Amino acid sequence: MNLKELKQKTPADLLTYAEELEIENASTMRKQDIMFGILKQLAENDVPIFGDGVIEILQDGFGFLRSPEANYLPGPDDIYVSPSQIRRFALRTGDTVEGEIRAPKDGERYFALLKVGLINFDEPDNVRHRINFDNLTPLYPEEKLMLGSDDPTSKDMTPRIVDLITPLGKGQRGLIVAPPRTGKTMMLQSIAAAITANHPEVYLIVLLIDERPEEVTDMQRSVNGEVIASTFDEPASRHVQVSEMVIEKAKRLVEHKHDVVILLDSITRLARAYNTVVPSSGKVLTGGVDANALQKPKRFFGAARNIEEGGSL
Repeated sequence: MNLKELKQKTPADLLTYAEELEIENASTMRKQDIMFGILKQLAENDVPIFGDGVIEILQDGFGFLRSPEANYLPGPDDIYVSPSQIRRFALRTGDTVEGEIRAPKDGERYFALLKVGLINFDEPDNVRHRINFDNLTPLYPEEKLMLGSDDPTSKDMTPRIVDLITPLGKGQRGLIVAPPRTGKTMMLQSIAAAITANHPEVYLIVLLIDERPEEVTDMQRSVNGEVIASTFDEPASRHVQVSEMVIEKAKRLVEHKHDVVILLDSITRLARAYNTVVPSSGKVLTGGVDANALQKPKRFFGAARNIEEGGSL
């Protein structure tokens, strides 16, 4: 049984499955708690369970595999990774790990990782030879991302016009500057659709910070990539945590020579979130922005680069 299959089920399907397994009070539980109950029941029936997620290593040395479906939020279906496994495979925050998991024993709250199968879609032995992202050589973009389609029936001309006026390359960093309500989000959607159609080798992540929940659903249904969101009803600390997990994941994939594209909506709101979170330095810039608050969004933006050794962000 794979954890991914469970996460793709609708709440109604999960409830039916839980009732088949005779889990008590399933109708009163949250979706993640129902999944936890189902997995625990399957583990008691000796069904092998496989899980995956993006590791977040905590200060105490151990880590958890967070799931993209929960937007990398801590939850009951996280998978515990022991310090010995982290040391053995030289894991770092942001690594995508897949493997076999076991049910929690008495007194434990989380599932635990038994065997590591894949790290960043690669064999675990290859991880030891990777070079840290900061030590890789950045270059100007050399390969173009073709956005325009050859389909004559296509009505959306945005990708073709972007190709003509501001062509994008692998490793490019770009900023859309426009007044409110002029269609920035729609432009990002059409760019995302064009990248997934023309460049299947690119790993696409759409990061939505401080957006409306219905916009998130719309983006998830229209984009064939990973959509991570922190909606406007979440605290600023949560916006910051999500964005840091996404950029760490992207860096780890680039270290494995993958091409990654992040579409962030919007860096303005991310900067506002950092402005709320960082301790005050006493220096205030125009618009009430703390002098230290812009350093992290700049790091996020500046992480985009084409890498000489292979891969790009």
